[in-house]
Amino acid sequence: MDTTLHALQHSYDTIAEDYVEQIFHELEHKPLDRELLNRFAAQVHGLGPICELGCGPGHVARYLHEQGADVFGLDLSPRMVALARQLNPGIEFHQGNMLALEAEDEAWGGLVAFYSIIHIPREQVPGALQEFRRVLRPNGLLLLAFHVGQETLHRDEWWGKAVSVDTFFFRPNEMKVYLDTAGFEIEDIIERPPYADVEYPSQRAYIFARKPDDSTAA
Repeated sequence: MDTTLHALQHSYDTIAEDYVEQIFHELEHKPLDRELLNRFAAQVHGLGPICELGCGPGHVARYLHEQGADVFGLDLSPRMVALARQLNPGIEFHQGNMLALEAEDEAWGGLVAFYSIIHIPREQVPGALQEFRRVLRPNGLLLLAFHVGQETLHRDEWWGKAVSVDTFFFRPNEMKVYLDTAGFEIEDIIERPPYADVEYPSQRAYIFARKPDDSTAA
């Protein structure tokens, strides 16, 4: 594991309990996020296992599970994975790296990355999306969520604890180019302003992108 990934893993291990306290119930206050997750769950029904990438304490996976999705979670932080297992019995969680997924080609029917691609440097995003496409089955669906912008936010302190975390903001059209290049078909791009007093005050974007079924091509 390279130095940057190790620092990110260690940082999330360090703030894992604080993250649970601050974030675990956030979907209760985010109606659009719930609506989009409902839509995702309905569209991936019957496609196969669904992976939440960068699952943290598992609250998004839990919500999808409650909507009937066959979902499991993956996170870089072993401590986050341990807490996710404690908080969400009946759902599987594994430690792993989204840049090098330990899965066979076309293993999963859907992927959700809710604010996890934000820790991937720009130059590595195209490769990450190609890896996402590799593990998706034909017609598999990807739902990405990210902060809108061009800046990079660095934290060396989070909730009073020493960390080293970079958060990358992306323009929707920029992410669309990355997805197009990786071989995805864009189905929808949605933006919303931040929910006041609930989350970091940034514009949010969500993209539904599908892996085409090349076997049906003329």
